[in-house]
Amino acid sequence: MAESSSPAKDRRRRSMEQPGSSFSGDSSSLLSEEQLLCSICLDVFTDPLSTPCGHNFCKSCLTQCWEKSQHCHCPLCKEKFTKKPELKINTTLREVVDLFKKKRGPDKPEVLCDACTGEKLKALKSCLDCCTTFCKTHLEPHNHVSKLKKHKLINPVENLEDYICQKHERPLELFCRDDQTCVCQFCTETDHKNHNTVPIEEESGERKTQLGKTQTDVQQMIEDRLKNIQEIKHSVELSKRSTEKEKASSVEVFTALIRSIERSQAELLEAMEEKQKAAERQAEGLIKALEQEITVLKRRDTELEQLSHTEEHLHLLQIYSSMCSPPHTKNWTEISINADLSGDTARTALSQLQQTLNKKLTKTLDDKLKEAELKRIQQYAAASSSNAAAIMPKRKCTFSKDLQRTYPFLQEVQNNAHQAYCTHLDVTLDPDTAQPYLILSADGKQVTHGDKRQNLPDTPQRFDPCVMVLGKQSFSSGRFYYEVQVRGKTNWDFGVVRENINRKGKITLTPQNGFWTVWLRNENQYQACAGPPVPLTLREKLETVGVFVDYEEGLVSFYDVKSRSHIYSFTGQSFTEKLYPYFSPGLNEGGKNSAPLIISPV
Repeated sequence: MAESSSPAKDRRRRSMEQPGSSFSGDSSSLLSEEQLLCSICLDVFTDPLSTPCGHNFCKSCLTQCWEKSQHCHCPLCKEKFTKKPELKINTTLREVVDLFKKKRGPDKPEVLCDACTGEKLKALKSCLDCCTTFCKTHLEPHNHVSKLKKHKLINPVENLEDYICQKHERPLELFCRDDQTCVCQFCTETDHKNHNTVPIEEESGERKTQLGKTQTDVQQMIEDRLKNIQEIKHSVELSKRSTEKEKASSVEVFTALIRSIERSQAELLEAMEEKQKAAERQAEGLIKALEQEITVLKRRDTELEQLSHTEEHLHLLQIYSSMCSPPHTKNWTEISINADLSGDTARTALSQLQQTLNKKLTKTLDDKLKEAELKRIQQYAAASSSNAAAIMPKRKCTFSKDLQRTYPFLQEVQNNAHQAYCTHLDVTLDPDTAQPYLILSADGKQVTHGDKRQNLPDTPQRFDPCVMVLGKQSFSSGRFYYEVQVRGKTNWDFGVVRENINRKGKITLTPQNGFWTVWLRNENQYQACAGPPVPLTLREKLETVGVFVDYEEGLVSFYDVKSRSHIYSFTGQSFTEKLYPYFSPGLNEGGKNSAPLIISPV
């Protein structure tokens, strides 16, 4: 009984041959999931018993097997036992099984047989043709009756109706890539005739591959954030050391002064302590935020790991879109602790002390002593200020630098006098680069996504399958500006790209790949594709966006034309080849995103 081949066992055996089948995640592990399966129920052992011949079975499975037979024999090797063995639970094997179950995650809810009339047994398979879930006993006809052998069997599920075409009442066995939905065989002869359809197993396999890449990205994000935490802790330690040095220097200064200025000394020390506490509070907040993001990313990593081994193909396809993109996170590329003790505090305090000392010494010392004492304090004040500026870390503020770079253009836009600041680029779309589903207007100023693929030559310049198109115009120096109308759209992305970008297959929008873009998804989710992406919070929905490029400065900026406000800037880029305007109107989405991207006259 145990040696007979079954689809379930074959699938389990094939899955064990795939990478990552070792449950421990350690390359040194000697046990795989297949070695922990009961050959009777084909599931992971429950209270495993070991027979005298050395084979293992679930306690309940072996008990039921021997109750139905006149003689006790091993279900696997068929060895007969003259006397029924007194078997005890193999505690070592049970501990290994428990460890495996813990690492594998919580078990799914048990699915029960629909055909059982009394006590319902655990289901073994669900039949998509019968629309019924069967236990092992009621599944037997499907193994022997020739007509039933052709039925489509899957692992038992509770929501069996989700696996059936509601229109034709046939199993959902195919995936339509044109409409991104699961269909039955009859659908391919009616609504989805001549569409690109593949078996759902094939599509699921490709999606698993993509999820694996996404999981790798998430894991890299986790590593980056752990590194950021270490850098923050290191910055706090440096700040603490600098604070101690500054405190020691200040104590040396104030102890040299007369007793009447002790109060000022205490106030300065208190201010320095407060700066240190503020730095530590800031670090604690950053660490907490990073740890929260790591928790979210680890949870997503676990979900991706489970989905990469799931056999529920339909479920995977249904949640694929939401799982494919990494969770929204902050941009942690510029992290620093605000612990700048520039020396102004000490300089101000010493100036006040000098005035106080002047008054005291006038009454108690002669002019010569006063002059010598004041000179000494002035020298120390100058040295203290210089040392403080030299030893304390400088806080990075690239955002303010970005504003300094982009502000001149913003000011010119607000004054309606930016014609002299840059060249207005008269952009027209290049049909030789347009993906076959894109429809361009006659004047080359508008682009939309069509419902049918056009018969166009597949040249190296043409994008495929990503729905993208470039402008005809290029530039390799100077400043340029153009505007794009996005009113009424729920999905789009555009910006500038370098000349030698990849135009075939999967494309990731990042500056590293030659794309400087922003996008909109799901009507109100704006993002700068900065790698990692940067979520954008805007006060109102964009209608027209201005794109400004300063080639020599390595600057690409986006503006809300209506509110005359800055959206996002890519700064510090290094352009070495021609740049082209880039556009993607997004998919039509059943008419929801049918509005065109329009290149507006400035």
